[in-house]
Amino acid sequence: MSAASDSTYISSLGKGDSLHHQVVASLPLCDITEQDLTQNPQLCKLLATLSQHVDPHGLTVPLKTELEKAEQKLQSQRRHWLRSESLHKALQEMIQDHCIRKHHGTVPPDQSMFLDTMEKCLLVAECVRQLDPSSTTDQDQPSVLGLNPEQILELMPSEKNVQRMKQSLPRELEKHLKKKCLSLLSYYQPEWENESEGLKNSKLSHLSAQLVNEKKRAESLKETSRENSVLLQRQTHLYLSELIKCIQLLQSLILDHRLRIQTDLDRKKLDYFEGKCELVLQKIRTEMAEIQLDTYTVDSISAHRKIRGTLESELKACQVEKQSVEMKLASFEILGKEFEALAKEYSRLRQEIEMNNWALNEFSQYTDK
Repeated sequence: MSAASDSTYISSLGKGDSLHHQVVASLPLCDITEQDLTQNPQLCKLLATLSQHVDPHGLTVPLKTELEKAEQKLQSQRRHWLRSESLHKALQEMIQDHCIRKHHGTVPPDQSMFLDTMEKCLLVAECVRQLDPSSTTDQDQPSVLGLNPEQILELMPSEKNVQRMKQSLPRELEKHLKKKCLSLLSYYQPEWENESEGLKNSKLSHLSAQLVNEKKRAESLKETSRENSVLLQRQTHLYLSELIKCIQLLQSLILDHRLRIQTDLDRKKLDYFEGKCELVLQKIRTEMAEIQLDTYTVDSISAHRKIRGTLESELKACQVEKQSVEMKLASFEILGKEFEALAKEYSRLRQEIEMNNWALNEFSQYTDK
């Protein structure tokens, strides 16, 4: 039965792009696009079925009901606390204004008595509240300075002054709150500051409704800004995706064009470098010819020819001497190893003779000195 109702609901949403658009709109917190739903039809059906059971914030109907009840209860408690806190703040402001006026000038006795009595009552009530443990604290906890609430209540003003204060309190509190409301009106609409009291009171009666409308308008603008921000992010993502595709296409076109013209470009570069190398070789040959012309003059060439002839004649003489020595060496090698021993002995004797001659010369020089 549930599957049939889900199918009926999906068919009622539409098909194709209409279904994709409605699914994305019904689940704004899902980071999903219509393209994703087009590529995944089963996921689209699942989300369409899910959107029937949850709200745009992802809450089920029972949970949303419980949340609304809890929020209503919280709002009620907040209003109650805000009412008490506002009243307490207003009384504190009245006392502060009284202290400032008393410091800068004189205050009527009855008003001074009223505000002093109210200040004492507030102080005593605050101290009693601090000394009276709540249900969440330890009942055996020692009290502050060993005091109890009964001892603090003894510091209350006289009953007569308290009754007078209670009688005057609504009138004085209304006067103070009206003064604050007029200040708020002057801040909210400065052009009404110089108007008459009746116009201010009339305008003041509509101030709360105007503030509520302004608050709703601000919240609406905030929600619109959030939706525009989400839309901007999605459009930015889509724009970047399309931009990446364009860049990839451009890169492929550039690469294809480069590959087609690379052969002609390489051939032209090769011809250029070949011509440049040939030019450099010609320049080197020219420089070498100039160096040879500057170095080898007619006189130096004739001198080099004479030197070459002398060296060639000496080379021939050396070659003849080399051949004779090689013939002698060959004849000595024929005599065998015995002649080698005699040659070594002869060399040793020659070295001894040279050493003795050197020593004899040294002794002779020393003797002459």
